[in-house]
This record gives sequence, C-alpha cells and structure tokens, in this order.
Amino acid sequence: MQRGSDRLSVHRDDEMKHELQGLLRSGHPTRTEEWHDPEPTADDDLEIAGGPVAPGTSTASLAAVRLELARILGRSAFPAGPRELARALRREYAPDALVAPLERLPQSARYANVQELAEALTRRAGPARHA
Repeated sequence: MQRGSDRLSVHRDDEMKHELQGLLRSGHPTRTEEWHDPEPTADDDLEIAGGPVAPGTSTASLAAVRLELARILGRSAFPAGPRELARALRREYAPDALVAPLERLPQSARYANVQELAEALTRRAGPARHA
C-alpha cells in the first residue's frame, strides 16, 4: 500500500505514537515553551472559587449581585416584577441560589432596573436584625 507523500513509514508512525502516548496520558503540558500552555484557573478568585454569586452569602456584595443579574438579564427584562424576573432568570439557566431569593420578594413590587433589584435582594438577604 502506497502512502503518498508521507515522510515516515507505517512502522515509524506507530513507533512515534507509542513514544508520545506516555506524555499525552500524563496530564502534564506537552509543550516545551511555558508561554504555550493555557492559563491556569483562578483559584484565588473568591467569586469563582466560592461558586455562583448568591445574595446573602459573605462574598456577595451589592456590586457582585448587580453584575451577575445584569450579565444574565440585560436591559430588556425591565421594568418587571419578581415573578417575571424569576422566569427570565430560569430561561437563561441562572443558578438556583440567585433565583430563590428573587421568588421571596413581595409579588406586588416592580423594579425599573437591575440596581433596584440588586438593592432589594441584598437588603432582604442581609443578616437578621433584632429589635
């Protein structure tokens, strides 16, 4: 069988595959230059390491909740009430930790923008105050 313009024989091809098999299965980078390797994950980024942003957690500031809501909802979802916003979040496959506090908001409320919604969520999810 003629292999056309291949530089190596079938036997040398198989030999090279066998030599590289250990490197490919090792899980280590196979490139010699470090700058070719993909960037590692950000283990020290609290928002990524701690899971999805959820109102009421220690890492969820007003800005983080607002950013996550804006990223998922966009401008077209407003003005709306909690029920419509919860449906929009579920349509976009938002994490349950973000949708559940929204469903606990008063159903009669209306939010004109993501800032108002984030303020309502962080205010409701904040620590309980004793009088």
